[in-house]
Amino acid sequence: MHRVKALPDYLMTRYKGWKGTTFVENRDWFRRLAEEGQHPRAMAIACCDSRVAVTSVFGQQIGEIFVHRNIANLVPPFTPDGEHHGTAAAVEFAVKVLKVQHILVLGHSNCGGVRGCIDMCSGTAPELEKQESFIGRWLDVLRVGYDRTRDITDPAARQTALEKEGVQVSLENLLSYPFVAKAVEEDRLSLHGLWVELAEGDLEVFDGTVRRFVKS
Repeated sequence: MHRVKALPDYLMTRYKGWKGTTFVENRDWFRRLAEEGQHPRAMAIACCDSRVAVTSVFGQQIGEIFVHRNIANLVPPFTPDGEHHGTAAAVEFAVKVLKVQHILVLGHSNCGGVRGCIDMCSGTAPELEKQESFIGRWLDVLRVGYDRTRDITDPAARQTALEKEGVQVSLENLLSYPFVAKAVEEDRLSLHGLWVELAEGDLEVFDGTVRRFVKS
């Protein structure tokens, strides 16, 4: 552990600024969260991309959204094989323990993970096809979406289409989890697909009745 370094100065400076302003101004709220625990009404499954401001988009305070991030905001299908499944564990905790009322799958424009899937599936990124590539094996979840969009010839249009397909694939996979399907069937849980355009801040919502995204 001797290779673990001290926190970079710029992060420590940011922390001290937060502690002296935001924390002090909301001290009672933080104390309440610590004493009473978290009771978020929604879970958001978002991309790791640092440009995606999950809670800011909805103006949420700390403690109001249970957030899980991964590459390309993907949910793999239900696979009870006893292996490590971080996303599945987060979904299980949100539904069974926190009893959230909503799960939001939030995709976004210019997604590097989606770009990687396109490169891998089109044969221009052979390194992602290797069995030892964690990124490649994760992006296998999105292959079905790539197959649905492979006939789109314009690169930018295909990128956007696959970003939105990724949201739909994740929604479909969520329903393969028995405890999710049961909660949805009993109207205790609702699923929502979203896509945000980073440059303009536009939000599109997936309408399941017509299977397309509609700008809000």
